[in-house]
Amino acid sequence: MDAVDGALVHFSDNKFKLIEYQQHSFPHDIRKTLKELTSESTIDQISRLDVQLGRLFGETALSLIKKCRINRNEINAIGSHGQTILHRPENLEPYSLQIADPNIIAYMTGIKTVTDFRRMDMAAGGQGAPLAPLFHTYLFRHQTVDRVILNIGGMANITVLPAVKKNLPVLGFDTGPGNVLLDAWIKQHTGRDMDEDGQWAASGKCDDELLNSLLDDEYFKMPPPKSTGRDYFNLGWLERKLKCAKQSLSPQDIQATLIQVTVNNITSAIKRHAETAREIIACGGGVHNLELMKFLVNQLKNHDVKTTEEFDIDPDAIEAMTFAWLAKCRLEGLPGNLPSVTGAKSPCILGAIYSVNA
Repeated sequence: MDAVDGALVHFSDNKFKLIEYQQHSFPHDIRKTLKELTSESTIDQISRLDVQLGRLFGETALSLIKKCRINRNEINAIGSHGQTILHRPENLEPYSLQIADPNIIAYMTGIKTVTDFRRMDMAAGGQGAPLAPLFHTYLFRHQTVDRVILNIGGMANITVLPAVKKNLPVLGFDTGPGNVLLDAWIKQHTGRDMDEDGQWAASGKCDDELLNSLLDDEYFKMPPPKSTGRDYFNLGWLERKLKCAKQSLSPQDIQATLIQVTVNNITSAIKRHAETAREIIACGGGVHNLELMKFLVNQLKNHDVKTTEEFDIDPDAIEAMTFAWLAKCRLEGLPGNLPSVTGAKSPCILGAIYSVNA
């Protein structure tokens, strides 16, 4: 919820070019309402936000087009993931809800819009997430080198890419919270939206007892395939854990401990599920948290940790690029999921197409 990410990407002859990337800020009132949504929120609240986000996403696309000085007719499609409101793949009747009305996006821009990428995978018995691993495979899979792609967004997830020559399946899953708890905690105590460079966390000290309590959660013990979201990992989750703490800690100490929760789950997942990979390629907003990255590099001493910048790709742009590519797959009638990642029974064509014109 930092901003709406917009990426203009050109795909041709199995190659890609990121032409432009920009972030379109959330208006304060929309961001505030989104963060206050719960499973008890009314249909009216969610429907109103659906319309507001549709307009905001449409504005993001139009702003990007204007910045690049290109004709709208040159764009084949807009891929819109939408804003996740609920993601409950573990339920007896699994469901996932993303909003940002694609009818509005398509009408505002006049461009074919592809959205609703998760639910076909879930219909096939999958988690509906993560969806980036197939795009990571397209971008980064190497003939002879095992790699891990690490995305640190609100949630953190890894994609394990065995070398092509090994002929092994790709694996991917959410390791747990990435920035979501860090952002929520600093917002509650300072009013700031994020911990710039991790400086606030650096002023505190990790508490091992609290860390162990936070890590004692069933999600972290579950084997993949698995996925999660901010409807599970949020301030309510944190505050329930803090009630059990035996000593009073400063807000900065708790922030320092939360960084270790993110780092611990990432490193544990890599060591458990990608023991032969020595190359870690990171992306997402978390790469800007210098304190987090410092601990990550320290705990992965035997690995070469780098960011997608070394491949000339903006680390912030990868997710927006993913949904441009998934929209392309949908228009070409190609599967967009990896059953080895999501647990779906079969590859599926993902996404629904919205268009003003035939």
